[in-house]
Amino acid sequence: MASHDHLQAQFLPISPEFDLDSFAQSSDNINYVSRLSKEILNEHSAGSIEALVFAVVIKGGRPLVIEGWEPCLPSSLYSRQWLECNHGHKVESVRDISNEANISMTIGHYLRSMGKLTQQFTALNYMESKHQRLYLKDIDCPEAWACHLKSVIPESIFYLNECIRDANIDSSSSFELNHNGRTYTHKGITPAGDLMSSLPSEMQALNFMCYVGHEGTYTAAHREMCATIGHNIMVEASKDFGDEIEGSSIWFMTETKEREDILDYFSAVLGHDVDVEKHFAQINAWKKAPFKVWVVEQKVGDLVIIPPLAPHQVWNRGTRTIKVAWNRTTVDTLELALHESLSNYRMVCREEQYKCKAIVYYTLQKYYQILLHNKINKNIWQHGRTKQLLDEFRRLFYLYQEMLLSEMLSEFSEEKKIEMLPFDSGVTCSYCRCNIFNRFLTCKACSSDDLGVAGDTFDICMDCYVMGRSCVCISNLSWVEQWDWKTLIDQYNLWREYLIGFYNSGDISRYPESLDDAKKTFGKKTLAEICQEQLKIRPIRKLQNSGGPRYIFNNSDSKARQEIKPKCTKRRRKPKSNISKNKNTELEIANKSRCHFCNRQDWNWKMAFCSSCCLAFCYNVLWLKFDLMPQIVMADNKWRCPRCLNICSCKNCQKISVQKPYQPKKMLLGHNTKKVADFRSVESLIDFSRSKLICLSDDTDNSQEYMHNKRLKRISNDGESEESASFVEYPESNFAPFEKTINLTSGYTNCIDPYLCNLSTTVPSQKSRSSMKTDEI
Repeated sequence: MASHDHLQAQFLPISPEFDLDSFAQSSDNINYVSRLSKEILNEHSAGSIEALVFAVVIKGGRPLVIEGWEPCLPSSLYSRQWLECNHGHKVESVRDISNEANISMTIGHYLRSMGKLTQQFTALNYMESKHQRLYLKDIDCPEAWACHLKSVIPESIFYLNECIRDANIDSSSSFELNHNGRTYTHKGITPAGDLMSSLPSEMQALNFMCYVGHEGTYTAAHREMCATIGHNIMVEASKDFGDEIEGSSIWFMTETKEREDILDYFSAVLGHDVDVEKHFAQINAWKKAPFKVWVVEQKVGDLVIIPPLAPHQVWNRGTRTIKVAWNRTTVDTLELALHESLSNYRMVCREEQYKCKAIVYYTLQKYYQILLHNKINKNIWQHGRTKQLLDEFRRLFYLYQEMLLSEMLSEFSEEKKIEMLPFDSGVTCSYCRCNIFNRFLTCKACSSDDLGVAGDTFDICMDCYVMGRSCVCISNLSWVEQWDWKTLIDQYNLWREYLIGFYNSGDISRYPESLDDAKKTFGKKTLAEICQEQLKIRPIRKLQNSGGPRYIFNNSDSKARQEIKPKCTKRRRKPKSNISKNKNTELEIANKSRCHFCNRQDWNWKMAFCSSCCLAFCYNVLWLKFDLMPQIVMADNKWRCPRCLNICSCKNCQKISVQKPYQPKKMLLGHNTKKVADFRSVESLIDFSRSKLICLSDDTDNSQEYMHNKRLKRISNDGESEESASFVEYPESNFAPFEKTINLTSGYTNCIDPYLCNLSTTVPSQKSRSSMKTDEI
């Protein structure tokens, strides 16, 4: 899906004789993941285990391994023979990694073929590309295994747990209610360990999966879905006996706090995007990485816990490895998802599977019922577990406030016709495939049924529409909502009143604001208001064979444009030669302007006009050269252009000493989303297939050097995790202390791949490009 206008590192497999100990000692930035014995967990309550995972994995952002589960995994249940006897006839999709294809195969046939598949790889021929790499991944975990693991793994870190009970603490509460009204006794007032459990069962994402792999199979560098916490336990593996080779998995992991440096490194140095999940980084790439790399060899009984948003990759060794994996959603991961992860998914059109906004809404409903039906007084609310639930309720409330603020329409132009579609969590954006909680735009004129293809109407989320994404009609869209707006507001006021009544401290400034006051404090246009404005400004695009003008502008278009485009105090010349050459119509002349930076002429609705001067900047330039997304510019009522801010980097402004050229900070690879998005989709404002590495190479001698300097500057300005000191009360003595400095490897700017010696705008020749290899999950 990446647009290959940049150089990319090759895939290099790992030798069967790879020595992890030697690798860990080869560079100062490589460390072993901390291990904690399962026996230590037995001495602590569920609350302490949860606090430990929170301190190390979520707050500290480091991976963690809890070992010693092998005695709890009976071979009579967790074995190749049991899996073949009970599920051998089930047909699954096996991933052919080398050919980037899926093969239908029974589980039994795959298990019987693993020995032969493993024998392909030797220390002499493992580099050959002809080897088959067949990975049985993402299959449903057998129910018998799931039930047994539920009885073994601590509830606080298990899949879909609704409540965490702290056995060391007596609670005056006797029951709790979930969204279905079911009662749970003797658990007290406690938060859920996995907020996915708040959703109705038909809305929950099924992510309790099983993975079976042989030597040479792998999972490319990736991050856990929607910034969740990942859990992966190896339940069975081949032993070094007979024709089989001992099975294990090598993990290359990173920290959450270094994710920006990791993403920049993958983009600028390796030429790959982690969120696309198509590249398995070379061994040398990890050695030369300017961040800490955590490694672990996972064997049977090892439970690996993966921090949110931390890239990692896995390499399988031996004849057979069988792992079970699941993810958990918490308030912390929801904040990361809504503020960071989902926007990244939107760029690469990766499907959102976890319905994050719906989880916020249903969890608030569930927690409110728990708090309402339990008596809480001043003597017990400061209790650790009760206070935690109240704090989570408050944080979820502010996430809900952000959700409603983004969907608030302008009070001056109320939409009279809004279609009502009852919420069932199944509506997704036709372009980015993210889940839509409430309001969105739809085009019934572009129904796929009318085009002879079975499907539905073209639905676009507000975020994508602001980015310039839509169907070919561009502005012939109407509003749809899935919840009655008054119902959402009433819920907001109900939960707000509860928080005000409970935290009645006398300090009014600490109270949650009403939604109207929150909008005033917001000080910018909401996402829905921007969409309303753009629907008026953007034209309706006519079909190419219909004749006449290409665009039809709305009646209110000129008036709306006058509000955005200020009157210029200086008269601008209209080049006569341009008119004669392009034969523009009067409509085009009246509705076009020239970008100050690139000097290209384009439609006014594709331009951002400065509130202080008469200059126009196209959104392509603002994104590529100044890191400004359309939403940031459109939301600002008094937006000032880069020239007025003295940061313009165009050739003319660079001659002025006052101007200090802006240096782009975001390193993003371009992505051709046409292969993923709905076939009716278009991008009108920005060409997101262009790589931002090209822009960096214009101003820096080396993208690696630029990233190196950026990292040093960030480290010098930011304090490292001081907050972890507050968790010393929990059993963390088995873990290395959080360091306050990060050692940078020397000579890190040496090229990883022969093709990466000079990362520039030069596109490799066809011969060189064809020799490059890419890998698939």
